[in-house]
Amino acid sequence: MMNKWEGIVIRSIPYGESNSIVTLYTKEAGKVTAMARGAKKPRSKLVAVTQLFTYGSYLIRKGRGMGTLEQGEQINSMRFIREDLEAMAYTSYIVEIVDRLTEENERRQGVYTLLYEALNAINEQYDPEAISLFVEWKMLTVGGIHPILHECAHCHATEGEFAFSFRAIGFICHRCFHTDKYSVRITPNQLKLIRTFATVPISSVGDLTLKKETKMFLKKIVRTIYDEQLGVYFKTRAFLDQLETSPNLLPIKKAPKE
Repeated sequence: MMNKWEGIVIRSIPYGESNSIVTLYTKEAGKVTAMARGAKKPRSKLVAVTQLFTYGSYLIRKGRGMGTLEQGEQINSMRFIREDLEAMAYTSYIVEIVDRLTEENERRQGVYTLLYEALNAINEQYDPEAISLFVEWKMLTVGGIHPILHECAHCHATEGEFAFSFRAIGFICHRCFHTDKYSVRITPNQLKLIRTFATVPISSVGDLTLKKETKMFLKKIVRTIYDEQLGVYFKTRAFLDQLETSPNLLPIKKAPKE
C-alpha cells in the first residue's frame, strides 16, 4: 500500500553502503520507519529529504515488514538548526524524547503538532533551551505521567504558597508541606511558568525569554520526574550537560531580562 504522509525525520541510520533506515514522525500515522534505498548515494533524490530534522512530504510503501521510502519532497530543511551547535543539541534531545516515548505506527494526539512547533520555533531562532522545556513537560503525559498542576495534589486548594512534590508528582500548598519534606518550594512566577510549559501551545507563547537560573531550576524538576518516575535515559542529555559545563563552546549571548 502506498501512503503519502507529511512528517519530520527524527532518526536516520546508515544501512549497508548506500541505504539508510529513516524514522519519521508523521502527521497522519505517527512514528513510521522505512528503508530509503540509495539515500547515501550523492546523486540520490532521497539525500536531502532523509537528513535529520527535515520536514517534508513523503511517499512510503507499506507492507508486512518495514516500509520503503519511495519519494520525498522537502518542505523545510530546518537549515538553522543544523548550522547552530546549541540549536542542534537541543533539537536532538527533543526528537529523542519523541522517539523514546512513542511506539511505531501509533498516532498520539498532539505529539506531531508539538514536534513541528518546537522545531519550527528553534529554526526561527527562539531560545532552544526554553523550547525543550515545553517538550519535556508536555511529553510527560505521553509517557503516562500526569502531574497535578491546577491545584494542590492533597487538599485541592488553588490559593496560597506552593511547592513541587515529587512524591505527589504535582503542586502541594503550604497547608500540605508536611506531606513531603523533600518538596521544592516555588515562587508564583515559577508556578505560572510550569503551567505554561505543560499546557500552553508553543505557537501561542511567542518569544519566551527566561534567565538561565530559571531554566535550570525548571529543568531540574522535570528531569527528576523523568529519572525517578519513567526511568528513561536520553543519550543526547549528556551532550547538553557538556554544553552547560563548557560554555566556551557556544557563542556569547546577552543575558535576557524576564
